[in-house]
Amino acid sequence: MSGQLRYIEVAERRARLAVGQRLAGAARADSPEEVAESLVALHGTDPASVFLAVGARLADAAKTVPETERALYEDRTLLRMHGMRHTVFVFPTGLVPVVHASTGLTVAARARAALIKDMAKAGAPDAEWLAEVEASALAALARRGETTAVELAQDEPRLKEQFVYAAGKSYEGVHTVSSRLWRVLGVEGRVVRGRPLGSWTSTRFRWAVAPPSPELPVAEAQSELVRRWLAACGPATEADLKWWTGWKVTDVRAALKAVGAVTVSVDEGVGYVLADAVEPVGAAEPWAALLPGLDPTAMGWQERDWYCPPELRSALFDRSGNIGPTAWWDGRIVGGWAQRPDGEIAWRLLDTEGVGREARTAIEAEAARLHAWVGPTRVTPRFRTPLERKLASA
Repeated sequence: MSGQLRYIEVAERRARLAVGQRLAGAARADSPEEVAESLVALHGTDPASVFLAVGARLADAAKTVPETERALYEDRTLLRMHGMRHTVFVFPTGLVPVVHASTGLTVAARARAALIKDMAKAGAPDAEWLAEVEASALAALARRGETTAVELAQDEPRLKEQFVYAAGKSYEGVHTVSSRLWRVLGVEGRVVRGRPLGSWTSTRFRWAVAPPSPELPVAEAQSELVRRWLAACGPATEADLKWWTGWKVTDVRAALKAVGAVTVSVDEGVGYVLADAVEPVGAAEPWAALLPGLDPTAMGWQERDWYCPPELRSALFDRSGNIGPTAWWDGRIVGGWAQRPDGEIAWRLLDTEGVGREARTAIEAEAARLHAWVGPTRVTPRFRTPLERKLASA
């Protein structure tokens, strides 16, 4: 029928996911940089999740920790910074100016305004005082090279200034200038998180002055980010993209138009793909994966029914909508996994439809593969979910 949108069924979407998200065996990557480029961004809120997401997609998983640490802390080809929805991600360094201009500037303005407003409400020093402290702290950071917030507070004691946040509310708390200021500077792209104080699972980071980065026009940056995202996640809906970026719908639509996105039909309604991705994609080889909490594949779309059955969500998500560790078979989530205190990787199927001996054998092989490279390190997700807790304590 003339003018009818091409329908991309669930099976084809799962086949695209298998290759584009580097999950099928033949599509696995040789380096963390290849993984990050293919996925656009790795969720960095939980440091361990970055390594686990990379390890699930490397052809040689034994290289996960040394190669990811090299990329993050030595070569700086990957950078941990705030991005979409005021969330910490790990991006390819070349994408940093795109993220900063497309998303960071708006988020940063809100974060700085909120800090100044909260300090004023608490009777803390004003914006002029904050600017003095900020300049002094950044100068100290430049001298030290890479250091912790605690050490910087020795150079600039005013960073220790405290103020009451949300006085009289149920969530009232005491904030320090240091904890809030470094977060604002991070969103502004002026400082970055460096090597942690401990192993690759540590949540305590050193700070460093951000490397210089070119300024891009906002519309150009938004178009480039959408192009990258569609290459990784298309077909997807406008709602998916709005949720993932945190942008206004007008910005989403303008970027889709700028990249020449082609409309297609998916089960949720109208979807979008890049012009060079309209043709049908054949089935991928059967594959299994154990992905970590906050994995970019599991969190890549707002509308997830095509790969995550709704009845599984109460077991796999926490109350804030953060997904925990998941077990995948052939493009859909079929269960979850956890690491027990003795290091065993335990997994459980929640959806057994079409999951036979081949699937179980493949998932067991992934559990053994994960156990082999994680070794003696103990990994507990930052956001724990009902199934993960049960499996970890069993």
